[in-house]
Amino acid sequence: MTRLVGASAAAAALSGCASVDRNAHADALAAPAHLQRETVRTDSFSLTAYARITRRDAPIDVYIEGDGLAWVSRTQPSLDPTPREATGLALAAADRAANVAYLARPCQFTPMSDNPRCAVRYWTGARFAPEVVASMDQALDAIAARAPGQGIRLIGYSGGAALAVLIAARRHDVVSLRTVAGNLDSEYVNRIHHVSAMPASLDPIDVAPQLRDLPQLHFSSDADAVVPPAVAERFVAATGPRCARWHVVNGIAHDGDWARAWPALLRIDVRCEGR
Repeated sequence: MTRLVGASAAAAALSGCASVDRNAHADALAAPAHLQRETVRTDSFSLTAYARITRRDAPIDVYIEGDGLAWVSRTQPSLDPTPREATGLALAAADRAANVAYLARPCQFTPMSDNPRCAVRYWTGARFAPEVVASMDQALDAIAARAPGQGIRLIGYSGGAALAVLIAARRHDVVSLRTVAGNLDSEYVNRIHHVSAMPASLDPIDVAPQLRDLPQLHFSSDADAVVPPAVAERFVAATGPRCARWHVVNGIAHDGDWARAWPALLRIDVRCEGR
């Protein structure tokens, strides 16, 4: 019997596979927010980004996309992980900060011909592999250079939350961390869905203690059947309550309209106790 690799397979099984021009959809999301599409080249992957940088003296809100269309069924991986809905990009488009940037995951949006290293493993069992984290971190260097010394406010959606955590543990310029429907404990998420472990990937909960002094807020939904609120609760417990909190919203499915709620959620303060 074939076993699934990761919670993204569960998400694929819970949603349909309607045909859509995924690149055109992303461009349409980004255009009203004046987010300009570009390619960031790293040692391992060429990553698609969208950015709006209007002030060099302000921090940058950086969004990391979810796992995308990693699976087309419960047992069949996709040949192209580019997301249909691009929820991470929709969140970025709803952010009215002066400086906003978005990073797609390896092999999303960017043509495979520009990514000779792309292979199915990088959106299934190795999607949080060390080389993936290193590539995203390198791309973040290029983005951070546009507002030198101002800091990064990092936001990750779904599997992008796992990478946001893993990247934050490597950097010294991340001033806050927010996650949305975040896979913050991949071993636990895979276990509750009875799917395969991911030995080629890093697990974000393993670095939680390293983030004990980073202001962070993790959003979950009581209607999320893919990454339930218990995942954020476990991560906060592993991090410590001084700087980490989790917040449950009502009625938004894992791949639901988080962007509609996002402006209000962004207004919730992210800080450590005593500061």
